[in-house]
Amino acid sequence: MKNTTQPYIVSFGEVLWDIFPNGERAGGAPFNVAYNTFKMGTDIKMLSKVGSDELGEKLVNQIKNWGITTELIQTDEKFSTGTVIANFDENNEAHYDIVQNVAWDFIEILPEHEEIIKNAEAFVFGSLAARNETSRKTLFQLLEWAKFKIFDVNFRPPFVDVELIKTLLHKCDLVKMNKPELRNIIEFLGEEYIDEETGVKHIQRYFNINEVVLTKGSKGARYFVGNQSYTFSAIPITIADTVGSGDSFLAGFLHKRIQEKSPEEIMKQAVSLGAFITSKFGACPDYNYEEYRIFRENQYKKSV
Repeated sequence: MKNTTQPYIVSFGEVLWDIFPNGERAGGAPFNVAYNTFKMGTDIKMLSKVGSDELGEKLVNQIKNWGITTELIQTDEKFSTGTVIANFDENNEAHYDIVQNVAWDFIEILPEHEEIIKNAEAFVFGSLAARNETSRKTLFQLLEWAKFKIFDVNFRPPFVDVELIKTLLHKCDLVKMNKPELRNIIEFLGEEYIDEETGVKHIQRYFNINEVVLTKGSKGARYFVGNQSYTFSAIPITIADTVGSGDSFLAGFLHKRIQEKSPEEIMKQAVSLGAFITSKFGACPDYNYEEYRIFRENQYKKSV
């Protein structure tokens, strides 16, 4: 197993092809996080499954070409590689039709997973990958082994199971959500939404979660750690599309969080990487760290 002595993150869940009007792109929220975390220089292992088909072979080869290890990506002989049909509305917001009963719905637990998960600095997961019983059972077992569990809520209707969401919130150490998801979770708990602060504090108490990250698009983001909260403005940019903007935000966050940097430094990286990717087309655009660093420095100079 290569690079196991270096700090690494495991991202669990869907890898798939996003089918856009102008072509197909590798995607899936957990993979988008993995791709951009890797671009920041952090070792990442993607735990997923593709079909034994042309799309699966193409996807694995694409991931390898990017330099990301595929050692934890399984192959399914029965179910096909995942696809999502993506369309954009008049506000350039993406809407998705997520095909069911595909390979990543059937991720299996393997003997080597225990050591890999236990030694990871962080384990990232979402709710979509738990829509099917097989991958859900695998996820629950992996969560028993993980030392720092990060739940990227990422609601994708109609695959929003209230009881499952509650269970996953009870199991995580940090949760990332957007403003609509915050409102939804408060409603799931039978409470009336009052404001961000009250809502987040209620979630922290109810689920015993120390860290909550709240993303708000053009209105910035907030990071709650225990009784402390930190507020950060968005970076004004020209939007190419919003696909994967929250995933890249989380990638920037993770890169600094596993280094135990200050909340200010963690969130500065998260906000700037989210803006950088939103200024490009797709969740996994071709770029290098130097290109991102220049963007970040230029944005920072404008704000001081």
